[in-house]
Amino acid sequence: MLQAALHSGAASRRAVFEVFARHLPHGRRYGVVAGTGRLLDAIERFRFGPAEIEFLRESRIVDEDTLSYLASYRFGGDIWGYAEGDVYFPGSPILVVEGTFAEAVLLETIALSILNHDCAVASAASRMVTAAAGRSLIEMGSRRTHESAAVAAARAAYIAGFGSTSNLAARYAYGVPSGGTAAHAFTLVHDSEKDAFSAQVSSLGASTTLLVDTFDVEAAVRSAVSVAGPSLGAVRVDSGDLAAAASSVRDQLDSLGASATRIILTGDLDEYSIAGLAVAPVDGYGVGTSLVTGSGAPTAALVYKLVARGDSDSGRLLPVAKRSVGKPGRGGRKWAIRELGPSNRAATERILVEDPGPGDPGGRVLLRELVRSGSVVGREPLAAARDRHQEVLAELPPYALQLSRGYPAIPTVFGKGGEE
Repeated sequence: MLQAALHSGAASRRAVFEVFARHLPHGRRYGVVAGTGRLLDAIERFRFGPAEIEFLRESRIVDEDTLSYLASYRFGGDIWGYAEGDVYFPGSPILVVEGTFAEAVLLETIALSILNHDCAVASAASRMVTAAAGRSLIEMGSRRTHESAAVAAARAAYIAGFGSTSNLAARYAYGVPSGGTAAHAFTLVHDSEKDAFSAQVSSLGASTTLLVDTFDVEAAVRSAVSVAGPSLGAVRVDSGDLAAAASSVRDQLDSLGASATRIILTGDLDEYSIAGLAVAPVDGYGVGTSLVTGSGAPTAALVYKLVARGDSDSGRLLPVAKRSVGKPGRGGRKWAIRELGPSNRAATERILVEDPGPGDPGGRVLLRELVRSGSVVGREPLAAARDRHQEVLAELPPYALQLSRGYPAIPTVFGKGGEE
């Protein structure tokens, strides 16, 4: 596309692309915006160096004029987007990219790969946090996904409310709090389970978490308390009937004087099984596979579409949209406002194809400036996105937090000027 556009002259034409989802996956009621910070970092680094240029030349992918353009490529346009940690609905323009066609079209793959992954993980994580109802959650999915995706997933889960991650690279890169427990291999490498517990407590202190389901849970709990004493920090159960095990372990810990010892459950958990454990005496959960794969929705189904282009004569922006069956577009550069109803609850996602201008917008303005003339201006601390998500959830109507399949929590209404 770039090579042909350079030849036709359309490469320099002003263009507006938008990232949005036509629908929410699996009948969910909201999606969570995540990955914006990673995307801004990626855009700053987006370059074609000598090695990439030589590869393209030797492989005869594009011609010399295109290679010359790529060698000096720097995104110099403007980007607006929903704030990270906010929620979105079908049609929400969570990212708006303005620039020349050439510079904007090159960002499609990097924008979608980051946002589709991180939004999917954050959306699943948010539902798990709701299901946990205040109990702690640790992200433990690094062994179930690509090594780079694991770091991104830990970041996205933290935005949505997870308390920590077992991935130290996520702590190193983003400051996500880290924590973890021993694996069954640690128990098995010692001569006995008690020897393993003694080694762990001796090295890490009584506040550590001991894994108690390698052999017999009841015997392991007894051994754990005998080694660590009643100040044992926590025990982890990773298999079996988790609800029954939690109740049994709680009774046993209390009878041994370890009433402050916490119980952590792991083992193929998702938002539904976490909700099912609501009445069990549990203090926290470790979630892996379901989280990093979006709990059945590994992509947020986001698309990157051209919605406006500059007129070759007047230079004005003209709405453009495809009309294909099943995937019609809405042309025009969008603005988004979340209208609030009684008790400041979100009532409508209003998408306008006209700048609302100054004055009272009639709701919360959703698009924020992220990049201005190629320079990042919208970067913020990860903690701000995490805090924002909790504030936004409190703004949604209560039924938005239900786990059952349903419609989006609020309707998306398109205003003046849209094309079907």
